[in-house]
Amino acid sequence: MAEITAALVKELRERTGQGMMECKKALVAAGGDIEKAIDDMRASGAIKAAKKAGNIAAEGAIAARVEGGRGVIIEVNSQTDFLALQDDFKGFVKESLDEAFAQNLSEVAPLIASRESAREALVAKCGENVNIRRLTRVEGDVVGSYLHGHRIGVLVVLKGGDAELAKDIAMHVAASNPAVLSPEDVSEELVAKEKEIFLQLNAEKIAGKPENIVENMVKGRIAKFLAEASLVEQAFIKDPEIKVGALAKKAGAEIVSFVRYEVGEGIEKAESDFAAEVAAQLAASK
Repeated sequence: MAEITAALVKELRERTGQGMMECKKALVAAGGDIEKAIDDMRASGAIKAAKKAGNIAAEGAIAARVEGGRGVIIEVNSQTDFLALQDDFKGFVKESLDEAFAQNLSEVAPLIASRESAREALVAKCGENVNIRRLTRVEGDVVGSYLHGHRIGVLVVLKGGDAELAKDIAMHVAASNPAVLSPEDVSEELVAKEKEIFLQLNAEKIAGKPENIVENMVKGRIAKFLAEASLVEQAFIKDPEIKVGALAKKAGAEIVSFVRYEVGEGIEKAESDFAAEVAAQLAASK
């Protein structure tokens, strides 16, 4: 058998787009014959999966699991929402979540590594790129979760209270999307930016007004901004007469933290010109 050198592995990586370990395994199985290794990888669908990896996956699903004071939430992306509704994709998401929970993972990298073979098999079967994007694990006295379909998921950690309260607050987070837990968590930079925006937008309105009046107007706007941005200061969606923080306190609880995932948030989606794509396909078929 030919020696499996680093140069040989590098060449196979460059020609197939596969990872180093996958290339080394393929070369070992092929007795060091790079052409046979490529044929074997094509036959297994691995190269097809690698090519799909360049496609932007900004759809997908959020999944969460809560048990015994622990909670895990993950996001798995696909290229289309159609695939996110299919059983094969759902099965991959569930298995990934179960593994993350069983292994008590707090970072996504180990999960990505251990699920790579299953991911490649799914990509080869469905013809779309699929990626495990992120994972968060939480612990506390009471952990609640809420899923809004497959596109939004929330975990909430309480000190005191019960699962029903945690779920209600998680539902509120899903709907209202607070930026932070409490007003103190809003950065000074963000507050300064909001003040600057307010002054610019209301330049004509405040022109000529006494400094103390302007200062009170700014304070009012900042107070409103902090209330809108922080969970504990928001009006509870089920009962707008009470704030979320007061709701928790009334039940003898304190909100410790929350995590909110929404499918595709922060992913830059490629803009496609459908007419140009059709013209290119027609030109290629001539």
